[in-house]
Amino acid sequence: MMVEKVPDSTYDNVGGLQKQIQEIKEVIELPIKHPELFETLGISQPKGVLLHGPPGTGKTLLARAVAHHTDCHFIRVSGSELVQKFIGEGSRMVRELFILARTHAPSIIFMDEIDSIGSSRIDNNASGDSEVQRTMLELLNQLDGFEPTQNIKVIMATNRIDILDPALLRPGRIDRKIEFPAPSAEARLDILKIHSRRMNLTRSINLQKVSEALHGASGAEIKVYVFTTGRLY
Repeated sequence: MMVEKVPDSTYDNVGGLQKQIQEIKEVIELPIKHPELFETLGISQPKGVLLHGPPGTGKTLLARAVAHHTDCHFIRVSGSELVQKFIGEGSRMVRELFILARTHAPSIIFMDEIDSIGSSRIDNNASGDSEVQRTMLELLNQLDGFEPTQNIKVIMATNRIDILDPALLRPGRIDRKIEFPAPSAEARLDILKIHSRRMNLTRSINLQKVSEALHGASGAEIKVYVFTTGRLY
């Protein structure tokens, strides 16, 4: 579990995800900055959002960016951290997570790999899975127990939306979803430009051709490629 005062990532660091940026602004940034709009319309603020898609497609980066633009503390925890061997440990950690969020409000809780505890494929008869189930139930209780007007938002991320327990995504919990696909050719070019903008590139380097050669690469892989290549020159 890690608490970051205000992340330094911005939307300018996020390449090829214009649609996703707009969506997270509507679900997270707008309610935090302008709660009066929801009061005027008489509608409830969303409590959070689920980011889903393949690894390395920018889910964590965008979560950090929206925390930056809303001046929120960023509390990051991996679902695998909440999978504990001892009875009650996972549930206790979930309770402490939300206490921490209230203490540091305005805050964003970012729960990565939420499928580690939020999977529908759990055998309740197995002791380990029973503990995971208890942790999941505590998470649902916490989601039901806080008001979105408390300046706390929850962002969850997963590579496996297909195995998530539907109870997690019910209305009033995390019922908003944003998909992060593998980057298109245009998105790859955008990512290349972002990560190479501080480099002294020669005129012979054609980023368009480089983006085409990186077909199938994730945003994270493109970033590694740029910095690895940059060190060679």
